[in-house]
Amino acid sequence: MTPELEARIVADSRDRVAWLRARARGITATDVAGLSGAASIARAADAKLGAGPRFGGNAYTDHGRRREPEIAAWVAATHGILPSSALFCAETEKRHLATPDGVCVDGDGRVLLAEIKTTNKSWRTIPRTYLRQVWWQQHVLGAERTLFVWEEHDDFNPIHDEPKSVWIERDDREIGRLVGLATDLIDELYRRTTGREVPARGPEAAPTRREQLRERDAFRALALAD
Repeated sequence: MTPELEARIVADSRDRVAWLRARARGITATDVAGLSGAASIARAADAKLGAGPRFGGNAYTDHGRRREPEIAAWVAATHGILPSSALFCAETEKRHLATPDGVCVDGDGRVLLAEIKTTNKSWRTIPRTYLRQVWWQQHVLGAERTLFVWEEHDDFNPIHDEPKSVWIERDDREIGRLVGLATDLIDELYRRTTGREVPARGPEAAPTRREQLRERDAFRALALAD
């Protein structure tokens, strides 16, 4: 990992309390996974503020946590992408966060990621929610490709000798769409946590000082509620 990437680590999932606290103060891959359009913003805001039902895990997520280190070891041995538990922030927008399952920098200086899943379904295509997570992670870390790896199981017993995998290339069009939806989510959080309307944006592409303050206020309220 490069010094530049290491400088953008804000927490580590091995310290779960600190990791959850840091995630609560930004927009994560889990947050954007359900952002399919304008109608999904309210649901995502409910989840972010704890207004909706809380998911504490189940037998399937417990199985995934148990199997992830084994699958990550396979990824490292076959593709050279090392396991990672770090929570990274984006280079420009520090509230854009991601915790990929694996990170490496190849010989050409490209950032490569790994994302690991377990499933009891036989996928013909990668579910769209997982693709959004991958694209968001690529955005946050500036990655060019992600090795998406999944292990199929039957009653929590792996079916195949090795997991399946596919490379997912960076898609800047999809990333741009997710960034726009994430901004809409920040706006909704701002309205809910401050009781004020969102200040008008300037025409320039880069965030204005007013926009930066708006995002700061929204996530300050989240931090206080955490």
